[in-house]
Parts: sequence; C-alpha cells; structure tokens
Amino acid sequence: MSEEGKAFRAVDWRDGRVILLDQTRLPAEEVYLELSDWREVGAAIKTMQVRGAPAIGIAAAYGAALAALAADPAAEVARACEGLARARPTAVNLSWAVERMRALAEKTSAEELAPALLAEAGRIAAEQDAADRAIGELGAELLPDGCRVLTHCNAGGLATWSYGTALGVIKAAHARGKIAHVWVDETRPLLQGARLTAWELRREGVPMAVVCDNTAGHLMSRGEVDAVVTGADRIAANGDSANKIGTYTLAVLAAHQNLPLYIAAPLSTVDLDTADGSAIPIEERDPAEVTSCGGVDVAPPGAAARNFAFDVTPAGLISAIITERGVARPPYGPALRDQKEGVDT
Repeated sequence: MSEEGKAFRAVDWRDGRVILLDQTRLPAEEVYLELSDWREVGAAIKTMQVRGAPAIGIAAAYGAALAALAADPAAEVARACEGLARARPTAVNLSWAVERMRALAEKTSAEELAPALLAEAGRIAAEQDAADRAIGELGAELLPDGCRVLTHCNAGGLATWSYGTALGVIKAAHARGKIAHVWVDETRPLLQGARLTAWELRREGVPMAVVCDNTAGHLMSRGEVDAVVTGADRIAANGDSANKIGTYTLAVLAAHQNLPLYIAAPLSTVDLDTADGSAIPIEERDPAEVTSCGGVDVAPPGAAARNFAFDVTPAGLISAIITERGVARPPYGPALRDQKEGVDT
C-alpha cells in the first residue's frame, strides 16, 4: 500500500456506535461518522454516506445491533429492521442482512439480544471480507499479464468493508504483477469512480487514469482495454445483473469489441427469488443529482431530468460471474443455484 493512506473500513463498530467513512466527503476529506441511533444509519444509507451493496448490508446489520441497546430491545429491533430494509430498494444485500438480523432477534432473549446481534453483524462483516479476498484471487486468474482493465463506479473496499469485489480482483491481479493500467470511469452523476475508485487505487499504488464515461467505447476501439470488471447490486437467478447506471452500455460496447466483461460479487448479491432482470427494482433518485455537479448547477433552472441509479445487464452480455465460491459461466441459472445452495445448506 502506498504512503498516501492507511487501511480503512467503510463500516465499523466502536464503543456502542456505528462508525462510517463518509463517502460523500471523499476524496477531499476522510471523515468518519459516529452514529448512535439506527435511524441515523438508515439516513446515511439513503444519502449514500455509506454505499455499495455489501457495505449497506453491513451498515444495516450494525444498525440493528444499535437498536438492541434500547430500553425495549425486541420492539426497537423489529422497528429498525423494518425501517432499514426500506432505505434503498435495488441492492439485495440490504434486505438479506436485515433478514438475517431479524431471524436471529426472533429466537434470542431480550437479555442476550444486544451481544448476539453485535456478534452477528461482526460475522457478516468478516464473511464479506473473506468473500472479497476469495473473489479477488479467483478473478485475478482470469486476467492476462499486462492487463488493461476498465471499471465502472466503485466496487472496492468502500463498497464492501475494506477490500472490494471488482477492485478486489484488480488489487489481487496487481499484487501478482498482472495489471498494466486501470481505466476508471468517472461514473456520473455522483462520480463514484472519479471520487472513490481513484482514491482507493491511488492508496494501493495501482496505475490508473480517470476518464469520462463516454470515453469507454473510444478506448476499446483503440485496443487500449483488455477486460471490463464491475461489481453488482443484485444478480437475478438467470444471471441478469443490476449495477450502477452505465454498466449495460459498457457491456454492449465490450461485446461489440469482443472484450470480456466480468461481474464480481458475493453470493449475498445473488437473488434466486428474482427470476430475471425485469423483476429487479430500479432506484430512481433526486433529479438534482443530474442537473447539478459538486453543488454547481449544470442545467438551466427548472430543466427536467431523470436519475436512474442502476441499469440491468443481460446475462448474455456477461462473460463470467465471479463469486467467493467460484467462477460461474453460462448458463448462469444452474451454476448460480449450485453455488448459492452450496452456501446455504
């Protein structure tokens, strides 16, 4: 790791508080929030002070643990689980983590509830870290020596706990000396690539450059991209994958240029109850995120805008889906089910 930064955790627990690295302040400031109420955790998820499918699941788990410190812990945990599950709709990791906490709470006595939920939240975080590192090693095997990777949004430690999924693949490949360069899509409208992915890769000393989202096709046509690696917020049973808006465009471009597009995500992101991408709920956020940038208006006053946070990449455009249990290839339905059920049994 470079001298520009030390190890970080996107989500943590200390002295009865949930600690979040405020991602809305990066890269200018590295500020940690100390939250003592589950409602504050829910607000931080909604405003994307913490973001990334696994990270918001971990944050919600710790939020439920906070609720267990209340005077009437069972009732407060039930309220917290209901409220936290609604914070953002697309990432299935959020509801998955909340349901895991709810199920434990229902079979735990009031006296044991707080330590039990805190321990469970810690397990979810530790499991995610182990999954990230397994995904990284499996994904690194897929990349050629001297690889020039293009990635979109942020699927690093900021989106998980401390290592990352898509960036975990890049970090593991970099450690093996396989990465020549990383192209970082800026990722409009909130610039998670320019602000967050570039911040992480600089800390790791990975050679990279930030590019406008609409530069990807040009780079591919010039032969300057060897692979595209992204994360996912929900993967349907057939392999259709929802990720940050713009990923579908990259998939179409990569297919036209005969380039592989890999999705890196933990099995908690795989939703076998959702048959295909058409059933994935797509969050639509405040249009002001599109009509302004960095607090400065970039459109005329009153201009209409639509702000879809995610799009869905059809399974047929995905070369492989990398989870902690292995590399799934088409047809994804049987492969993902085998991996998921292997974990759940």
